[in-house]
Amino acid sequence: MEKPIQEEKRVFMTGNEVVAWGALAAQADIMYGYPITPQNEIMHYWTRLAPKYGKSFLQTEDELSAGFATIGGVLAGKRSFSATAGPGNTLFQEPISMAEMMRIPMVVAIQQRGGPSTATVIYSQQEVNMTTYGGNGEGLRIVYSTATHQELFDYTIKAFNNAWKYRFPAFILGDGYQAKMREPLIMYNPEEKGIEMVKPDVSLGKEGVPGKDRDPVYLRNAYSMEEELFEVLMPMIEEYNKVSPEIEEHFSLGCEDADLIIVSHGIVSRAAMAAEEELRKEGIKVGLFRPITLRPFPEGAIREICKSTPNILIVESANGQLARLVKEALFGLPINMQAIFKPGVGITSEEIIKFIKSKKTEEIIAK
Repeated sequence: MEKPIQEEKRVFMTGNEVVAWGALAAQADIMYGYPITPQNEIMHYWTRLAPKYGKSFLQTEDELSAGFATIGGVLAGKRSFSATAGPGNTLFQEPISMAEMMRIPMVVAIQQRGGPSTATVIYSQQEVNMTTYGGNGEGLRIVYSTATHQELFDYTIKAFNNAWKYRFPAFILGDGYQAKMREPLIMYNPEEKGIEMVKPDVSLGKEGVPGKDRDPVYLRNAYSMEEELFEVLMPMIEEYNKVSPEIEEHFSLGCEDADLIIVSHGIVSRAAMAAEEELRKEGIKVGLFRPITLRPFPEGAIREICKSTPNILIVESANGQLARLVKEALFGLPINMQAIFKPGVGITSEEIIKFIKSKKTEEIIAK
């Protein structure tokens, strides 16, 4: 069967459509899902594309079922994935925790909406806490926060590859704005760009008789004794910490001589970048630090920058969810931290510029 993307091509589409095409480019086999705004069109586009390229789709009765069905697909050796948002992400935390414990490489696209509960179906950055550290474990997962449609495509491919490479659940963390808006991007076949896709393997249902023809597969997520769980968890945590530097990604701009560093992620970082460029033109030395991986967080990179520039402004469409990750990463450093928190509301470059020029920040941008 022909490949979905033969060569590079420039396209103009919504973010949800981009995720569906990104999953195709990543050689995904099947999607399991349940409708919830604003990610619905990922399912819709996938169901249109799947029959053309020998792929599959199953709509489950709810998000819990979608999460566990995705795990089942992975155990059968398929590149399976799902997508959800808001309350659906809440329900997904149970299967995701199971995937962490059993080292199952499930992939989930999240298009954030407002909260708590049903709230709005539009936009927020309020699913950072839940996506990075949700569930009842230690947050052994990979979370990519995207800002553009190009990144939605690129990091969907990377999420599949790194989920299978490191055997931790992986997330593409977008938002409702990215989901619905249209913008151009370049789609490509990853193999044509030298990206070697990690081959999935069958965990359950292998050929042969266990104990006779092959070693038995023993997957476990329940333990009777505290010490037994501890002995299993500690090597897992150590391995996660060991590979984290290979996974961590960030973007920085103008931090070398900055008097103030704007810290933002996802689509808000686009406004932050525009603000940085405008303020630089006016002679105000502002830099930008953007974590691309929220988990594992690029702790070393932000600490190095803040050693020379201790003044930071955190900007996010949540009430301090990014700030918590930043504070943990910068623990022990003498930091002067200010913030623009607008939970569930978009943030413009004009708002950031106005805040930085206000009397509140005169002391930290003084020449």
